[in-house]
Amino acid sequence: MNTSKARITAIGSYVPEKRLTNHDLEALVETNDEWIVQRTGIKERRIAADTEYTSDISIKAVENLQERYGKSVDDVDMIIVCTMTPDFKTPSVSALVQAKLGIQNTGAIDLNAACSGFAYGLHMANGLITSGLNRKILVIGAETFSKILDYRDRSTCILFGDGGGAVLVEYDEEKPSFIASHMGTDGALANNLYCTDLSDRMFGNELAVNGFVTQNGREVYKWAVNTVPKGMKALMEKAGYDNDQVDWFVPHSANLRIIESICSRNGLPLERTIYSLEYYGNTSAASIPLSLSQGVLEGKIKAGDRLLLYGFGGGLTHAGMLVDWSI
Repeated sequence: MNTSKARITAIGSYVPEKRLTNHDLEALVETNDEWIVQRTGIKERRIAADTEYTSDISIKAVENLQERYGKSVDDVDMIIVCTMTPDFKTPSVSALVQAKLGIQNTGAIDLNAACSGFAYGLHMANGLITSGLNRKILVIGAETFSKILDYRDRSTCILFGDGGGAVLVEYDEEKPSFIASHMGTDGALANNLYCTDLSDRMFGNELAVNGFVTQNGREVYKWAVNTVPKGMKALMEKAGYDNDQVDWFVPHSANLRIIESICSRNGLPLERTIYSLEYYGNTSAASIPLSLSQGVLEGKIKAGDRLLLYGFGGGLTHAGMLVDWSI
């Protein structure tokens, strides 16, 4: 188990106004609502405006956090933005967030672990605060995936959407949030989910070079439903917990069929699972904070609940943690 001195003290979220429904997609690609819902559980997703980028979504998520909890971010000493769709290669999204929010004395870093990003960001924040290096950290998961999608590719464009969520993690050794964590990487399978940039080769093999997300959905599905349950079991063993001690399972909202399979293999009922994919789609690093925010707003997640968070995706990476929710 972790010895933590960090607590999650506030959460906020934001999604763009534009909705892209399954019926809208019928005009773009050969598909239909029934086919998409049956295979993914997704009904619609939000799409960023042409002039709206990941930094804009990140800032609005933090502003929502401030509105909901009355929290100041003036004394934040580290900003971690988890994303694989930054506005620029440099400056970082976190630097743009710092500038817009006017935070004077803070570090700023972007973290790219794709759909596992938010779980990795929380892990890093817990480590930095528990070690004494930082006292107050913004962890943001935000994406504008619509800007790297090929809307002629049915295998990807039906899945992804845009949005963001933010949490504030503060020093608190009396009521820490973080119980235990587990993570792993299967880089040898990286060619099953990628988006090209400077290189057009991986492991010596040529890739599709178009700047769009490319995915072998079947292989990613197989990897996820085998890897995540094992990771969850390892996490629970580290903590010495069983399923009855978990109030809510909050996985990455990749695909409802993946989530159903993971729950079935681990004996966690779907009724105790919170996901955000139905109306937001797969929002990569934003999916877990969006789910958490939604769960809080709907009155499902309450102070004192114990949550099992688990992210998985590009890399291929996965990361999970047990959290005491105390907001």
